[in-house]
Amino acid sequence: MPIREALPEDAAALAAVHVLSWRAAYRDLVPAAYLDALDVEERAAVWHARLTAPDRAAVLVATDDDGRVVAFSCFRAWPDEEFAAGSTAELAALYALPEVWGTGVGRVLLSASTEALVADGFRAAALWVFAGNGRGRRFYEAAGWRPDGTAVREETGGRVLEELRYRRDLFA
Repeated sequence: MPIREALPEDAAALAAVHVLSWRAAYRDLVPAAYLDALDVEERAAVWHARLTAPDRAAVLVATDDDGRVVAFSCFRAWPDEEFAAGSTAELAALYALPEVWGTGVGRVLLSASTEALVADGFRAAALWVFAGNGRGRRFYEAAGWRPDGTAVREETGGRVLEELRYRRDLFA
């Protein structure tokens, strides 16, 4: 499965993956009205701005044999001072079209993201996952990520959801 850096012209494809994956993955967690209101065009504008920002986060895409974006990841340095400066990255997003779930694309993309983080000098990485997202939690745990005991409660679509922080050392 080809993996490459995202380009500004990938913004619409990223938005489609983002919206379709949220609608499928979170249908039992987030109110349907919120998921139905997610707008691909609005998300495309957000992704285009992110992909053209001078201090942009790294974004990788996985494409199918026809070059269509089927999954993406986004990562950057951890956004606050909690961890030693520059040593921990945040995996801010990893989403795939529901039609490719279970095909291994997520594992390949996560592996490529981890390799990129190591190449950038990060020693550890962290991410947030909804406590009720069993599929996502199993995916990350199978790849060696573990909850670190930190949880936050955030409102999403009018519902308060618990998010768990997972961490992983990048060096064995």
